[in-house]
Amino acid sequence: MDRYSLISALAAIAAILPINGAQAGERASSEPKALAPIAEVGPTLAPFQHVRFCLKYPSDCQANSSESLRIESDASTLELLARVNRDVNNAIAPRTKSYGANIEDRWSISPISGDCNDYAVTKRRKLIESGVPAGALRLSVTKTANGEGHLVLVVATNKADLVLDNLVEAIKPWQETNYQWIKIQSATNPRLWNEIRPPAGAITSQSAPRSRIGAGSPT
Repeated sequence: MDRYSLISALAAIAAILPINGAQAGERASSEPKALAPIAEVGPTLAPFQHVRFCLKYPSDCQANSSESLRIESDASTLELLARVNRDVNNAIAPRTKSYGANIEDRWSISPISGDCNDYAVTKRRKLIESGVPAGALRLSVTKTANGEGHLVLVVATNKADLVLDNLVEAIKPWQETNYQWIKIQSATNPRLWNEIRPPAGAITSQSAPRSRIGAGSPT
């Protein structure tokens, strides 16, 4: 190759490299980033009704430190979460409970009718039966925009902590709900609970979610 041809080839390569570099940068920036997980600030008291729940359903409250605490957020996982969320929301008829006034009212798995607590614990059981590790499935106490206590199920994935809710069909990252986050089950011991640090840039709303199904009370 003569000198002119060599210079021309090097110039062509130099012209291509910045373009390819930019394309690689664009591909990298287009990949979704993992959202921050729920931040726990320290131990707190478990909801009293959860203590009663563990007495009735001890297998749902067993500690297992060897389980995975996060699952892959792939298509099959998301389909399973959507199916369980939808099926349980449709299977349980909404009913308001009076935990203080009626000692018989307690959190129950797969009742004919129930409140947010029953939906959440039922979804957790169904997902465990489907092979999801219990350590990635955590009950969480929140407050709705109108101040009502509300229990949801949080599924810890490698991309986000996702919320399965009986008030809405959509499954969202915890940061995208308009709830005030109060406490959550320990990932390693479901009988223990931790306080939650509010997410940065948390969405606030003056109106509560559409109450298709009553929020109930997780206390």
